[in-house]
Amino acid sequence: MAILNITEKINQLPQNPGVYIFRDAKKVILYIGKATNLRSRVQSYFRGGETRGHIEAMMPSVADVDFLETDSVLEALILEANLIKKHQPKYNVKEKDDKSFSYFVITKEEFPRVLIVRKTDLDIADSNLRKNANLRTKNYLPTGQAGEVKTIFGPYTSKKQMKIALKILRKIFPFHSRAQHTEQGCLDFQLGNCPGPYAGAISKADYAKNIRGIRMILQGKKKGLLTKLEKEMTGLAKKEEFEKAGEIRNKIFALQHIRDVALISDPHPHPPFGHLLPEGEGVMKKTFRIEAYDISNISGQYAVGSMVVFENVDTQSIASVQPNKKEYRKFKIKTVVGVNDVAMMQEVLLRRLKNSWPQPELIILDGGKGHLHMAEKLLQTLGLVIPLVAVAKGPTRKKLELFRANLEQVSNTIVGKQIETFLQDKNLLKYITDEAHRFAISYHRKVRQVEYLGGKG
Repeated sequence: MAILNITEKINQLPQNPGVYIFRDAKKVILYIGKATNLRSRVQSYFRGGETRGHIEAMMPSVADVDFLETDSVLEALILEANLIKKHQPKYNVKEKDDKSFSYFVITKEEFPRVLIVRKTDLDIADSNLRKNANLRTKNYLPTGQAGEVKTIFGPYTSKKQMKIALKILRKIFPFHSRAQHTEQGCLDFQLGNCPGPYAGAISKADYAKNIRGIRMILQGKKKGLLTKLEKEMTGLAKKEEFEKAGEIRNKIFALQHIRDVALISDPHPHPPFGHLLPEGEGVMKKTFRIEAYDISNISGQYAVGSMVVFENVDTQSIASVQPNKKEYRKFKIKTVVGVNDVAMMQEVLLRRLKNSWPQPELIILDGGKGHLHMAEKLLQTLGLVIPLVAVAKGPTRKKLELFRANLEQVSNTIVGKQIETFLQDKNLLKYITDEAHRFAISYHRKVRQVEYLGGKG
């Protein structure tokens, strides 16, 4: 293929994550790589952006380029590894001494672990096992990572990116990572990264499902996994096991909206919550966005949710926040049957967070500790850190009781100082929560009236 034709093809590549494949004139695969932005990454090769000797030597032989688009950078990372293992392209093999490759390993235990192991460590284990004829080769991990190997995925060229990828997967599918068969003194268990199999906090069957989820992702079978999860969620809902169905729904949403910005080639990955400048650095951010939510229903019927948005018009004063009615949103509850305000609020938050609307600096929920714990767990599952405040109101809606989460993570930042200042103004807080309540009630009345008259809401 002529260079001109390659250029035309490259200029039409999508600007999305994926894997690119360089071929020679005989269609032989020369090199496979991953990209956050396929078009930009491939263009860099033809602008002389790649100066590594073997890659530079390869370029005159490149006659065509193919690509496979993925939903996320994480999936591009996994697809790249699987394709390299399958095709063994000439210039990928040259790129790095295979002894420095790393692998994902799933152990063979009652409650399997998912580990990252270097090729050299696997070779050492293999060498040691050869001395004992009663043991199979490449079956056990080296000393210090005690355990029998069941499945190996790889090779991967970047152990750093593997650690980031595993952290993302573990948020969705928690697992026990220590060689010790106990949760005693386990920080991961306290933080929710370990589901606590040895503490009896999760059944063996449910734990196995988490490992199956990770295995299917590493095999590049996300679509099949989503189908399995959706089928499982539907089955649980039919059995009226709504809490378990909700947990599966959260996993599905997290898989469909993987936040993997840290996998982009950045030596200093960005935190999931932005604008965290320490006090004294920079200036106050231009817009401080507050989102407040409320639920309105009558005994579970005509259930709706509201989202109101307030933004500051004076960047020097959080007290200057004003309603931005163009950003208001209303939600008709679709998945919750019966009286369950917490589940209704969860549905609203899930639907809101799957949209690409601006991320708020603070979320306010009309509710108590139950609402706060639900939202905190949901954000953790999605890999987000957004300060939360749940507001429990008395019968007269005048006395406010506040419950907070995620504020400690921004305590020494400009955003944290703004939030603390805002929360000291109880009148302003009440004004915002009352506006969320008003907006929810007005939509609830409209839905009830339309359905009463036999129309469509």
